[in-house]
Parts: sequence; structure tokens; C-alpha cells
Amino acid sequence: MPYVIGITGNIGSGKSVVLERLKELGALVVDADKVAHAVIDPQGEAYRKVVETFGPGVLDADGRIDRQFLGRIVFSAPAELAKLERIVHPAVRERLRLVLASTPPDAVVAIEAIKLLESGLADELCDEIWAVIAPPEVRAKRLMADRDMSKEEAWLRIEAQPPEEEKIARADVVIDNSGTLEETYRQVDEAWDRIAQEMRG
Repeated sequence: MPYVIGITGNIGSGKSVVLERLKELGALVVDADKVAHAVIDPQGEAYRKVVETFGPGVLDADGRIDRQFLGRIVFSAPAELAKLERIVHPAVRERLRLVLASTPPDAVVAIEAIKLLESGLADELCDEIWAVIAPPEVRAKRLMADRDMSKEEAWLRIEAQPPEEEKIARADVVIDNSGTLEETYRQVDEAWDRIAQEMRG
């Protein structure tokens, strides 16, 4: 099996920046969020169960799940979010297992997942865990600028998530992404160099 880095962090923390840098350094990168989108596509293994659970009202005119509409349901009600995760997480884990099984054993794979710890991915698939952090105010500004969210929507998403401290407590590496891009890259590069040395033995 390849060496697997699990990257997590709350919404707007900048996980994709870290993932992009690891790709530049030579890691194979996987965005678990995109895998989650794929499993709820009409051909995906979780599609039917999501529609059964949340009703046909979550479908758009083309019969696809309207992720924004579904997001408004689940991010305003923890019980609904838990229902969705019980459907989606197992399907995502299975797809990622298949990806890793077909990857060369000397590769380094970085999996970005906001729910890395909660979904079981960290325990089942990862050799080490990286937490990307930034203050809530910084994350809210990023969500408004990058994802065109209103201030209210940004804070709703931020407050729906567990505190960063839970991720920091489980992490082998903590990347502080509240400063400049160069400062973030320096932290990623240092952690990458350590892994490369360990793999060389």
C-alpha cells in the first residue's frame, strides 16, 4: 500500500492550498469531497438512498441531487447531517480503498477530507494526519470571497462544525494557514521532506 497522508481542517481553512502544494512536490492527491459528489450522482452508489431518505424535493429538473438545496437542509439540522453522512461515508471509503489498491506501493497519496476523522477514513486508511487551521474570522472571509456565500451562510457552515481543537489533538502535523502562502508552503515542505527521508529509510 502507498503511504497515505490524511488532510483535514474546518471549512475555509485552506486544505486545497496544502493539497496543491503536495501535488507539486510529487504526491498523488485525492479530494474526498469530489468523491462524495460522485457517489451521489445519478449513477453513484449512494444516490438512491439519499433520494429515499430526503425525498424527491432534493432533485433538480434533470433528476440530479441539488447539492446546494441539500446543504441547506443538513447544515441547519445536525440530525439530518448525520443521516446524510451515514449514507455517504461508507461509499466514499470504499471508493478510496479501490484507488489505494491500484496505486504503486512506493507512492505518497494525500487525501483531503473535511470529515477525515468522523468518517473513519483516518483510522482505516491513513498513515498520518495533517490538520490545516486558520481563525474563524479568516475562514469566514474566505468563504464569502471564494464561494460567494453571504456572511450568515458562511458563519452557519463554520458553526455547524466541531471545534478545530479536536482535529489538532488527533493530528501528527498542524499546518497554520493564517499567514502568507510562502509560510504555508514552508510548513508543508518541511513535513514532506521528513516523510521522504523516512521512506528512503
